Amino acid sequence: MDDALVADVLAGLDVPHERDVPLGAITWYRVGGPAAVLARPTSWDQLATLARRCHQQGVRVYVLGGGANLLVADQGVSDGVVVRLDAEAFTQLSVEGPRLRVGAGHDLFKLVLAAARAGLAGLEPLAGIPGTVGGALRMNAGGAFGDVGASVSAVTVMAGDGQVHGYERDELVFGYRRSSIAEPYILEAVFELEQRDPEEVSRRVKEIFSYKKASQPMASASAGCAFRNPPRELAGGASAGALIDRAGLKGHRHGAAMVSPVHANFIATEPGATAADVLAVMEHVQRTVAERFGVQLQREVVLWP
Repeated sequence: MDDALVADVLAGLDVPHERDVPLGAITWYRVGGPAAVLARPTSWDQLATLARRCHQQGVRVYVLGGGANLLVADQGVSDGVVVRLDAEAFTQLSVEGPRLRVGAGHDLFKLVLAAARAGLAGLEPLAGIPGTVGGALRMNAGGAFGDVGASVSAVTVMAGDGQVHGYERDELVFGYRRSSIAEPYILEAVFELEQRDPEEVSRRVKEIFSYKKASQPMASASAGCAFRNPPRELAGGASAGALIDRAGLKGHRHGAAMVSPVHANFIATEPGATAADVLAVMEHVQRTVAERFGVQLQREVVLWP
């Protein structure tokens, strides 16, 4: 971004920010170039003012959560401001009877553990899923055991012009890897859970986490599932991972990125990998599955820019 435009957008805001910040180190793939500007507002008001400025100046905003489900291109993000909501104002957590009120920047797995300690059941299916609450809500994160949308009671969001408003449960729609939330900034959520014995809830969390640890490459540098499962009618009910496996692609690599030999819908990186390596693996997988089965896999991982 032009230095004068950056100065104009940030002038007088007192928003903590840095220039040329490497993003690879704070994403799960561990690859990607720098952010021209990384801003970390410390309050809702600071974020609202920054949002209005960017909206008025036509500056694109990228909201960075936990860096999961994200691939940053090797050239980095130079066409906008990257905003990270990791200050206390966006990560607070409070227990309100059977409800949990939590900031969108709160770590998702830490939320699952906090709910278990409080004896609140409903979030166990999210055990082992990386990222933040906001990112999970945006894409309705989940898996075979359930998804985050099932327990949502309310969500507070901010529009691009800085206006804040809330959604109640009956105003929200959660589907497969999608939600009806269109606003660029998710601020906080309320989860309606069920009171249970804390030991029982913790035991279920451990069971689900152990299952995922045994069947997914959780120790690898990976951003979770690379592709969405195709509609059942297109693939005979087969998942994306099953199609990739049947195509003989486990272990396929380009440079220092590869299809995980543990789970075919995960692409893992090794030291020295680039975003171009990851993209090359993804594109090869998509071409091969389309040729073999006539199914066009859609990326689940978001690409910046």
